[in-house]
Amino acid sequence: MRAVILDLKGLEALDLSAIEFLVEELVCYDLTPDKEIGNRIQGFDIVITNKTPLARHHLEQASQLKLVCVLATGTNVIDKQAACELGIPVSNCVAYGVDSVVQHVWSLILALHTNLPSYAQDVVAGEWQRSEQFCFLTHPIIELKGRTLGIIGYGNLGKGVAKIAEAFGMKIIVCQKIGQIGGAEQDSDTTCPFDDFIQQADVISLHCPLTDATENLFTTEVFEQMKPEAFIINAARGGIVNEADLADALRNGVIAGAAFDVLTEEPPVHGNVLLDQSIPNFLLTPHTAWGSIEARNRIIEQTAENMRAFLSGTPIRTV
Repeated sequence: MRAVILDLKGLEALDLSAIEFLVEELVCYDLTPDKEIGNRIQGFDIVITNKTPLARHHLEQASQLKLVCVLATGTNVIDKQAACELGIPVSNCVAYGVDSVVQHVWSLILALHTNLPSYAQDVVAGEWQRSEQFCFLTHPIIELKGRTLGIIGYGNLGKGVAKIAEAFGMKIIVCQKIGQIGGAEQDSDTTCPFDDFIQQADVISLHCPLTDATENLFTTEVFEQMKPEAFIINAARGGIVNEADLADALRNGVIAGAAFDVLTEEPPVHGNVLLDQSIPNFLLTPHTAWGSIEARNRIIEQTAENMRAFLSGTPIRTV
């Protein structure tokens, strides 16, 4: 068995021995440009990818290919219909980054409520040295206790964020599943329809997938219905929030602040309205919520498990 990893970048410092042990040869590339995909998967039994796409023509031309492993949960980069028709199982990684993402989300929520970046920048700028007393309180600091946290997407991530909110004494509400009447997210007294949800929440944390129903879910019209003191946190997908409308809402004080770990284009090589540093009370991190060393190690562990199960004749985590 020969295996190739098409885009190891971001995981290259990790111990790959669990994967190497399962194959006679493991070839690794940091990144693979589109024009090289076909050549690099030829002659390999197992192809491992993160964001490098595998289209139908790639799969059809790789006559020796027996298994595709995805170093992530999302498998939209794979033509799964073609893989199914060709009898090639596709296995992914699941729930590997829950603790990492939950931790990151709370770092964003806390930073907004304590105005942490603003105070840190003020100290660097010498404001503390010029203060007339032992401290200065030029930015509002808000306690979490008693505030309402609204969660959209009540899976492992949403529930993990909610568990921490309870420790802070926050009230928790869950949005009715978007684009669907009924469903698992409506089995609680805390579940409410979207229109009621956005009016009640002091903090909204997004943990839903990007679908036709959730794309541009948050627009100017929605921001205007939210509380003016509300914050929105997005560690899900960039397209759920209309980025231009968010920028305008923050500039005009329609909502109090936002913190994102995602954009519609990543990396934002063509620019993005949210990169404007004049936007007030907005924090942006470069899609790093998933990236704890522990979470990345779990990706390698799960990929090795997926390969081992396939080789034993019982594929797991197939999509």
